[in-house]
Amino acid sequence: MDTRRLRYLVELSNRGSMRLVAEALHVTTSTVSQQLALLAKEAGAPLVEPDGRRVRLTPAGRRLAEHAVTILAAVDAARLDLAPGAEPAGTVRVAGFATAIRRALLPMVAELSGRHPRVRLLINEHEPAESYALLAADDVDLALTYAYNLAPVTFDASVDVVPLWTTLWGVGVPDDFRGLGSHDWIVNSRNTADETVVRALAALGGFEARIAHRADSLELVQDLIVAGLGVGLLPALLPLQPGVHLMPLESPQVTMQVYAVTRRGRSGWPPLAAVLRLLRP
Repeated sequence: MDTRRLRYLVELSNRGSMRLVAEALHVTTSTVSQQLALLAKEAGAPLVEPDGRRVRLTPAGRRLAEHAVTILAAVDAARLDLAPGAEPAGTVRVAGFATAIRRALLPMVAELSGRHPRVRLLINEHEPAESYALLAADDVDLALTYAYNLAPVTFDASVDVVPLWTTLWGVGVPDDFRGLGSHDWIVNSRNTADETVVRALAALGGFEARIAHRADSLELVQDLIVAGLGVGLLPALLPLQPGVHLMPLESPQVTMQVYAVTRRGRSGWPPLAAVLRLLRP
């Protein structure tokens, strides 16, 4: 139903005269009459009836007017809530990989709560491909993803992308390291980017990359290295376990770029905009 017509009905319920409604809304009496007639057709029931030289609401009209008060209040609240300058309020659903959640999202929770207490975060840990799928299905509002310089990604026109930070990566190796081509390799179990980078390094270094193990957790990757089961990519700033050493990569370097990805046109929604402001470096 047209909310403008519902407002005419509420005004008639309050003022009791089409003339007074017309004066209050700065329209003609015939406009009020026409709009109420159209509303009656939408409702499928007469809404007004003659009452001497005036009109009054029918039982159906009074009932619809009661609903209209609630409907119009909800519409007004929604407009205020969604206005670009509105105080952020709502639930922001985030999908992101573990490191981004720990490094960027969790540290800002207290500040977000202090600045915008009506904004709530729902956090889901996912690798990039999973996060993109959730974003495309509109199951999350924000995806924290990454790409390596040796395994770049191409974003399509359906998303907006904000670069957040870049980290340098090396190869985690054991005490008895014998060369990159002499060990099995450990790659991510939920994302193929690691494997793409490893195979690129092998091609450039002239050795064969034997992919033997797959693990999602960087802590588990280190455990496998200590156990002598292989070598694997690790971020340069990651604290290392005893028995794990980081071998820098120089020709070429390996870097990871982290992104905040949203559906096109959604970043202006006040709760999401508030989260993005706190995430930006």
